[in-house]
Amino acid sequence: MLEVVQTYPVVIPAAGIGSRMQAKIAKQYLKIGEHAVLEHTLNSFIEHPKISDIIIALHPDDNIFDTLSVSKHPKITVVLGGNERVDSVKNALGLLNKQLKYNESFVLVHDAARPCLTRLELDTLILECELAYKQKHIMGGILANPVTDTIKKGCTIVSTSAQKKSFNTITHTVDRRDLWQAQTPQMFKLIPLIEAIDSGLKKGVIMTDEASAMEAANHQVIMVEGQSSNIKVTRPNDLKLASFYLD
Repeated sequence: MLEVVQTYPVVIPAAGIGSRMQAKIAKQYLKIGEHAVLEHTLNSFIEHPKISDIIIALHPDDNIFDTLSVSKHPKITVVLGGNERVDSVKNALGLLNKQLKYNESFVLVHDAARPCLTRLELDTLILECELAYKQKHIMGGILANPVTDTIKKGCTIVSTSAQKKSFNTITHTVDRRDLWQAQTPQMFKLIPLIEAIDSGLKKGVIMTDEASAMEAANHQVIMVEGQSSNIKVTRPNDLKLASFYLD
């Protein structure tokens, strides 16, 4: 008898404009080699046997995605993105919620500009989230890295001179022993994630990632150690580093 492989959908919020990249186009469309950042990101999921559908949320004025060869892949569906990341994710989750086959499923959410995700990281996250749910009924988890650098809490002061120059100064050093740097994918049960985001929006919770919403809704979230190479392309130098990791 053939074993049925459990498959999961992925949401990719890609409606941002990436202003910190100082580029004329959104950062997900900058090139690493012959392909856009977003193409590298999507290929991590397209090629994985446990990924069934990819819902990508695009800016209303996006006129680049359709020019990518990957845009026609049968796993991919496009929805309208929102003003903030959480709005784009909410729109994509709403589409999945209409497909009853996913109501009891996990869903993964991944940054559009995080192109260096490895197969091992994805496999490990899926396995750990499946185990956590079966053993402890924990609704999901995230890839993350323990913080290794010394972390400073800072504040900004402005000089009293005519030039009014500002300086960033240290207020204190933060104990890093329990600090982790969040990455994506983040993987949660679909319905609890939708409910957590809706509740967070009503309460005005700042939700910079999906785990923020789940934490605010008092869900336990596991952290699965990822690799430092799973970077998010945010600033110009990140392109060179991503290119190195993908080479």
